[in-house]
Amino acid sequence: MPQIELWMQALVAFMRANQEWAIPIVFLVAFAECVAILSWLVPATVFFTAFGAVAGASGLNLIPLAFAASLGAAMGFWISYWAGQILGPRVGDHWPLNRNPALLERGHRFFEKWGVLSILIGHFFGPLRAVIALVAGIVKMPFLHFQAANFAASFVWGFGLLYGAGRIAEFVTR
Repeated sequence: MPQIELWMQALVAFMRANQEWAIPIVFLVAFAECVAILSWLVPATVFFTAFGAVAGASGLNLIPLAFAASLGAAMGFWISYWAGQILGPRVGDHWPLNRNPALLERGHRFFEKWGVLSILIGHFFGPLRAVIALVAGIVKMPFLHFQAANFAASFVWGFGLLYGAGRIAEFVTR
């Protein structure tokens, strides 16, 4: 754990010295976390919680960072939805879903059970985050319903993780 703290402190120091990079970095990490399949490779939930805490304790402005995380997440889900619409059920024929077809099946069952709420819930659970927007696209969920749930969940996720952790850290360090 001390290694992660050192890495976070170095990242915060870099972002403080180069604040023009903080927003694009946060946006890209959130985007990658919410694009189907990439979310398995990018542990952004842990990153944003830890980074938000360190950034808040360091006095960085959390609101633009939380907006960047929220918009990145929404764009990542949007791209995944679009891929699901374009590829349809054939998305399961491609790597890595062809190696784990049960994941797409579980996502589909979850979507069928919860509908639009599955988009809201999917932002907060890693395994679902990897496929739920794809499934919404595959089943041709109405675009406006998808985007309303997507943007609502993205802003709760972005502000909850980054801003929330940062505000708690600010309070604790006073």
